[in-house]
Formats: sequence, structure tokens, C-alpha cells
Amino acid sequence: MTVSLTPPATRPPVQQDTVRVMVVDDSAVIRGLVSRWIDAESDLSVVASVRTGRDAVNQIERVAPDVVVLDIEMPDLDGLSALPLLLAKLPQLTVIMASTLTRRNAEISFRAMALGAADYVPKPESTREAGTAEMFRHELIGKIRSLAARKRRSPRGPATVTPATTPMQPTLAPAAPARESVLRPFSPLRPRVLLIGASTGGPQALMRLAADLGPVIDRVPVLITQHMPPMFTTILAEHLARVSRRPAAEGVDGESIRTGHIYIAPGKSHMQVVARGAGAAIALDDGPPVNFCKPAVDPLFASAARVWQGAALALVLTGMGADGMRGGREIVAAGGSIMAQDEASSVVWGMPGAVAQDGQCSAILPLDRIAGSLVQIYAGDRL
Repeated sequence: MTVSLTPPATRPPVQQDTVRVMVVDDSAVIRGLVSRWIDAESDLSVVASVRTGRDAVNQIERVAPDVVVLDIEMPDLDGLSALPLLLAKLPQLTVIMASTLTRRNAEISFRAMALGAADYVPKPESTREAGTAEMFRHELIGKIRSLAARKRRSPRGPATVTPATTPMQPTLAPAAPARESVLRPFSPLRPRVLLIGASTGGPQALMRLAADLGPVIDRVPVLITQHMPPMFTTILAEHLARVSRRPAAEGVDGESIRTGHIYIAPGKSHMQVVARGAGAAIALDDGPPVNFCKPAVDPLFASAARVWQGAALALVLTGMGADGMRGGREIVAAGGSIMAQDEASSVVWGMPGAVAQDGQCSAILPLDRIAGSLVQIYAGDRL
């Protein structure tokens, strides 16, 4: 395969509204592949393609990209070492880490997000398989576009939120949905489970929430689907266990769901729930991706609606796309409740925006108010 390592000299000037991308990877094949994918999009353009973190740091101010796709393992200066140097030179830069699916790289990706990386994308070991390459392309292009749009989005004033009054209805005025939202009443039943769906920006949001959700976890099980590949979900569970000081692990097919535990959908499996006597159990599904995602939120929400019905409460956090909307409809139809993170505090207001604009939500809240509201709801208190 012939790979072009740098943009051709005859490339037309980049339009002002085009997202400017720098690709940093020591693999010529990956650089060429990713560069072609990006340049094939009318609103994206590769402005630099370099081999090492050192090259990226040396060129970043001259090239001034909006987004950098940064490999982790490179000679001279690796991605984790280059990240703070890049952000020091361009503080508003959006950096997406790219790594293969190893435990070490998963841990490094989490460290990178703590240091300021916006997100990560799992890089396949081989791009020869059409399905693997297409999933990689879809996720990468989607994240570049969504994260760049977040940076460029102009501030909006708060939208009108019309609350419906019930004993458990929050009297809060959440900020900045994209259009007027009418809030549904909360279910009159005290929730027996907390379901969480998240994608882009989700790991950071989950870490912030987990530290304050102890009183909720002590009352009900918490089931989470975060769009993540294998190994990354393992690391996520370990981080959540440390932050929450409660047991957290990937769900295992057939295991009973217990109060006081956090269950994470494992990478490459949809996590669902099934009734078992008076309780419930995990059911893993190795079916095809849903909404281009595996694990996906829709299967978890839909199955939970069948098991817990009006006692199901789901929270949709920051994320790209609309995964969770169809499952959310089933929760609402069964009498359960939906909460969503607001636009202003979301990295990408795709998933929470979808359920909000579909009229499913009983609350649309900033991230820093979600944990406190959940603690009150699960204690049976009015908000």
C-alpha cells in the first residue's frame, strides 16, 4: 500500500471554518490512513502529519491545529510526555490520545485524560479487516468533529425549562439545553437501581460522580455502560472502586446483581439484566454493535425497564451520538425516570441532548449537582 506521509503541496487553502488536525504517529501506515480519512471529510483537514512527539511540540505553534490525534508509543518523545508540552504552547488545544488495546496503554490513556487530553480512541492492531478499520474510522472522525465543535460553540443563555410538579420533582432550572425542554414527573416509586450511560467525556464525569455517590450505592446496585473497548473497561472499574470506596468490576454473565456494587459493561459485550427470582442478574450479549457501539447503552436501559419497570432510574452523561435514547423511551414507557447532564457541563451534548430533546427527562442538571440530587432521590427526600 502506498502511503502519503505529508499533505500534498497542491492542497487548496484550508477554509476558515474547517477543523485543522495534526496527526502524530510513528507508524507511516497509520499516519497515511488517518490523514486520508480526515481529508475525505469536507469539514476536516490535516495540516500536519508527524512521526514523534518531539516533532509535534516543535511544530505546534506554527501549524496551530484545532485538534491533535496523538499516539502514545513513539520514539524520542512519547505521547504522554508530549501532551503537557503541547497544551502549554496551545492551552485551548483539543488532544485525542490514540493507543492499542493493552493494559499499559489503557492506564496511560486514563493518565492522559487527567493531564488534559479530551478523549482517547482505541487503535486497532491491524487495519486489514474492513470491519475493524471502519469502526476505528467512525469513532475517530466522530470524536474529532464533536470535540472541535464543543470548543467552537458560542455561549448560549439558559433555555426555558418547564417543570411538572410531583413529590420527587426537582425545582431546579438547569442550564443551556439546545431548545425548550418540558420535564416529566419523576416516578412516584423509590428507585431500586441506578443505570448510567456515557461516552465521550464519560470517564472524567464518572470519576467526579463516584466520589459522592456512596449513599446511593449503599442503597441500590449501580450499572454503567461507558463506550470503551476491552481493557479500558477493566481500568475504569478499578478507578471507580478506588474513588467510590465500593466494590466495582466488569459485569460477569449470570452473576447476581447486588446492592452496594458497581457493575461496568465489559468492552466488546452489551450488558443487559434479566429477572432472577425476586432479584436480577447480569446477561452479557455478544451481538453486533448497536449505534456503532459495543457495549451500547440502549440494551442496558431496555432490559432494565423490563426488570425494574417504574423503579428504574437512568442517568445519561456526556457522550457523542444518541445511544440511550431508544432504551430511555422504554424506561419512560415502563414508568421509570430519566436524568441527563446539561449541555454546559457536557464535553459533548449528544447522548444527554438526545434524551432531553426527546422529552424523556425528569431533570437536566449540571454535573456538579447530579450526585447531590441522586442522594436525595434515593433517600426518598424531596428535591
